[in-house]
Amino acid sequence: MNGFRSGEELLGDLATGQLTRLCHVAGLSEADTAAYAGVLVESLGATAGRPLALPPPSHTFLSDDHSPVEFSLAFLPGQTPDLRVLVEPGCSSGDDLAENGRAGLRSIHAMADRWGFSTDQLDRIEDLFLPPSPEGPLALWCALELRPGGVPGVKVYLNPSANGADRAAETVREALARLGHRQAFDSLPRAEGFPFFALDLGDWDAPRVKVYLRHPGLSAAEAGSLPRMTPAPGREGLEEFFRTAGDLPAGDLTDDEGADRLTGRPALTCHSFTETATGLPSGYTLHVPVRDYVRHDGEARERAVAVLRGNGMDSAALDRALAAVSPRPLGDGVGLIAYLALVHQHGRPRRVTVYVSSEAYETRPPRETVPTRDRVRARL
Repeated sequence: MNGFRSGEELLGDLATGQLTRLCHVAGLSEADTAAYAGVLVESLGATAGRPLALPPPSHTFLSDDHSPVEFSLAFLPGQTPDLRVLVEPGCSSGDDLAENGRAGLRSIHAMADRWGFSTDQLDRIEDLFLPPSPEGPLALWCALELRPGGVPGVKVYLNPSANGADRAAETVREALARLGHRQAFDSLPRAEGFPFFALDLGDWDAPRVKVYLRHPGLSAAEAGSLPRMTPAPGREGLEEFFRTAGDLPAGDLTDDEGADRLTGRPALTCHSFTETATGLPSGYTLHVPVRDYVRHDGEARERAVAVLRGNGMDSAALDRALAAVSPRPLGDGVGLIAYLALVHQHGRPRRVTVYVSSEAYETRPPRETVPTRDRVRARL
């Protein structure tokens, strides 16, 4: 259980406490912090008042313990990290995906009214992702990039498998076409699934349409070959990130038996589109589910620190952020650090994102071994 919990604490109390402490790490003002805590409570709806002693309100796919909240910090060289919070606003609907989606839409439209942005792009594709009888692991998630001034950047995440996993590619292609990106689908690399489709709404310099791809058994060399943006990110940096995050061996230690591949939970890539002329993505993000490739969060923290320092970024804020979310010793569990991501976007410096779980309901115990690492050691 999360160490900040006491008695009959409510989910909203825990989540807003975590958010408040993270806002301090990110250097946000007291006024902005209070405003964003209020937005989080509103986004959680009735679930905010649910005692943590009860089971999670739904089997949300957002986190391993079904917490409907996740945090992330985006690091840049020489800057305080940017803070984001991801929430499933329809989580009060239980496992009814149709109602979950309707509640999520109501939440997004309420945000649009509050902050004065258009939902036209979302409206154009609503029927593709929120059908009457949706399938798959999610309906709608919302991410808020918490900016100074109290007005966040809003991102919406949708499920390409809502009409069936066998129609996910068709759904993504049609959604891209409706949004003006008719050539975009053909630029995507090969993959084994489309876990998410995402949109930037509101005030963004260059609003993105983002397609996420799943890559089981990905190797470092393959991870470096997947970008389709031009100019492409350097392969050496991508491969180094992938090996560090997954604790994979250097190139001269690899073989054909998968020692240099992520053999558990698959890596994800995100290809973001901002212009329609070329059909090529303007961004590439490589996501490694580090929680599946460590024994405990102490190791995950070491990987994150190595990635940050390797990209010229200060890791001190990461330790403050982890302590802000949970006071437990990092060696006592695994999953507090969920993903590490390396982000490339035209017109912006390279950044590293660390995804941090709320762990509102459960802390997974540390594991004794990591299969990939054991295979590599056996070869040596």
